[in-house]
Amino acid sequence: MEHSVKRMCELLEVTRSGYYAWHPEEPGVRELENQVLLEQIRIEYKSSRQTYGSPRIRASLLRKGIACGRHRVARLMRKSGLSPQKRHRWHPMTTRRRPGAIPASNRLNLDFSATTANAKWVSDFTYIDTAEGWLYLVIILDLFSRKVVGWAMAEQLSSTLVETALDMALRTRQPKTALLHHSDQGSQYTSDVYRGKLTDANIQLSKVVSLSEP
Repeated sequence: MEHSVKRMCELLEVTRSGYYAWHPEEPGVRELENQVLLEQIRIEYKSSRQTYGSPRIRASLLRKGIACGRHRVARLMRKSGLSPQKRHRWHPMTTRRRPGAIPASNRLNLDFSATTANAKWVSDFTYIDTAEGWLYLVIILDLFSRKVVGWAMAEQLSSTLVETALDMALRTRQPKTALLHHSDQGSQYTSDVYRGKLTDANIQLSKVVSLSEP
């Protein structure tokens, strides 16, 4: 036989608040759903290196097919003390001249026009911030078509990266006449191996001259 909580408290001479403190209610369906959702939120928060706020975490969850409202995600994050951390404004440095390297002349001289393909190539680095860390990307662009003719990506910045991009450009375009290759004066572009590849391909080197240089 089942009795109401009120009747049992009267028979045992205890208060209802005392009973609930001793025997708390089981979590309801909504509370269980919130617990599951919170675990998913924690995973996304950790994957973002603690940089995602509730809008970006909700977007990540929706892409994975996890239905959730923006206010609900924000409330659970706030209740659990999950807030995006400020990121350090650090960026990789891509241009460092090799000691003793003799820079080439700036033969391009800001003339970024080209009348034929494989007449002028320009190359440069960029870096991409991902959840796994920094990725370095180098591209070689043909100024005539404005198309990328060679590229390479890696976790480390090295001369091998620019060599891989150059090998791709030479393999895909197979230039038959002399062309101009313009880049900065970073150690990757001034390495002996890279310069040797340019010489073997009959490619003339052109370098950016910084404002601090004569």
